[in-house]
Amino acid sequence: MLVTLEETIALINKGLLLHIAGTEDLLKKLPKGSWIGGSTEYFMTNDGCEVSEELLFVTQFSYDNFKINTYDAGDIQNVASNAFDYGFSLVIVPFDSAVHQEYAQNASGFKDMFIKNVAGWVAGVNLKKNGQTPITADGLTGEIFTDKAVALHMEVPSDKTVSINILNIFEQDETSPVIEFIEEGFRAKSCIINGKEVNFADYLLQNGIDTKLPLVGDYSGNGVNISFKSIDNDVVDFYAPVFKGIKYRIAKSISSYEKEFNRHLAELEDVESVFTCNCILNFLYCDLEGKRVKTAGPITFGEIAYQLVNQTLVYITVR
Repeated sequence: MLVTLEETIALINKGLLLHIAGTEDLLKKLPKGSWIGGSTEYFMTNDGCEVSEELLFVTQFSYDNFKINTYDAGDIQNVASNAFDYGFSLVIVPFDSAVHQEYAQNASGFKDMFIKNVAGWVAGVNLKKNGQTPITADGLTGEIFTDKAVALHMEVPSDKTVSINILNIFEQDETSPVIEFIEEGFRAKSCIINGKEVNFADYLLQNGIDTKLPLVGDYSGNGVNISFKSIDNDVVDFYAPVFKGIKYRIAKSISSYEKEFNRHLAELEDVESVFTCNCILNFLYCDLEGKRVKTAGPITFGEIAYQLVNQTLVYITVR
């Protein structure tokens, strides 16, 4: 729910277990309590998506057994192993930090990842304002971080089933050539296409590739998006890292980004999620501001469904 600063403070003072998304300024004004937070000014609500520096999005959880941990780039590999055997962990990572890069590039190899339930998002800023830095917050200590992830680990009853789910409107275009990368990371200069090494920026520009469409990697039959951030001279920057040994293709073209997103979103109409977040690129490319959607939550600079994903909507169900 999207609420005022005063309403958020009242919820914290009641001793409720909370996840909070809002601006750095608002998060710094919150009292200590059982909560974690991250920075964004973009939100989905059932009444309409909006950008606000005055409101916070608050999600309440009803679990009695929980713990809050913080992680830097040196110990983020423990995030899944610290989780409860029955439950899930909600993780917030500050965008473009060392811990963000470490998580993005190595999460799939962390101990107990894909055994425990790990989801979350990447904290960001208002894209139209300068001088901001993505932050995370540990409500128990009152600390604000630019270089640490925060995790709310929660235990649920053993007769409940937790599911980490992705809504992804994209799939590989089978007519696109297979693209493989020589080096791993958030940027690429060269790649292998049709058996030949080429400059990837040149390939995109010469072939008129719509960079609103992500790369889609084939991860054992599952499509994982890699969104384009920018093309600067002869280098392509991404919002998530590319990896060696993964076969990528450009996503299949869609006639209307907005219609396709809403068509998939309709699938969630009867789904009761305990947490939902949506990518900033979906917000921008669908022009969602002021439009009603069938779910609610923060709009983010990357989503976590075990590993880092892009241009997706991630939601958690407990049944």
